[in-house]
Amino acid sequence: MLAAEWWWIGPAAVAAGAATSVGIRLRRRPSDRRIALDAAQHDLKVAQRAVGENRRAVKIARAEHARTVAERGASRASGTDVASTRRALKRAEHDVKAAVADVRARRVALSVARAELPASSQRDRYPLARLRHAHDAVLARWMEYETDPARQIAYPAMSDSRNPATSAFLTVLRTAAEARPAVDARVTASDYAEYRDAVAALQRAFDIAEHTAKALAEGRDPNAVGGWQDTAQQVFSRSADAIDKAAGAAASAISAWNARNRPRKEDQDR
Repeated sequence: MLAAEWWWIGPAAVAAGAATSVGIRLRRRPSDRRIALDAAQHDLKVAQRAVGENRRAVKIARAEHARTVAERGASRASGTDVASTRRALKRAEHDVKAAVADVRARRVALSVARAELPASSQRDRYPLARLRHAHDAVLARWMEYETDPARQIAYPAMSDSRNPATSAFLTVLRTAAEARPAVDARVTASDYAEYRDAVAALQRAFDIAEHTAKALAEGRDPNAVGGWQDTAQQVFSRSADAIDKAAGAAASAISAWNARNRPRKEDQDR
């Protein structure tokens, strides 16, 4: 009788366990809206771990240098050995400074990613969508040189893989294509960070290849300092625009937060 009355317990428990498992998987699935923020947090953690590793490397290099100096005093090491350990110590100290600077940069990037977090309704402004758009924009610019006969004649270096700048661009182009997630793929924060860095490298490589091709077409030295002024100015302007947009987004977010927490005038009058 007990078995007949409580037969439903087993199936119910299985169903509850399945529902819990599905809920956990859904919670762990990265959000397309927050993926840039998650990637920025991931980058910051990696940079912080690098600082710790480099600081440990400095301690080891300092101890090794001290040991070598002591052995030199006991005539068991040469001046060359001491100089070698001193150089290793200097490199380790430089790596620590670079790692600390990287942490600071990652913190700024995290603040920007938090300020630029799009609204749930702005799916076209989701980070992965913006990355794909930037990727497609570079492809469109490159295809203009590949499909326009006039451009091919005017700037032959853009289609010449023997040109180092063009060859570097084609290499990065393949890397970005491999890093690009499929439309229905499940993208993690590390996947997004890899694709983000690939697209950024692609944009830089294309700018360099384009500048080189135009300089060669005009008979100028692509590596001349003066020839890079226009490109540097363009890069600076784009960076300034990005900083302005990030600052504006951050200011808007802070204003919205303050307005939400500020008591309304009607409440104060009451």
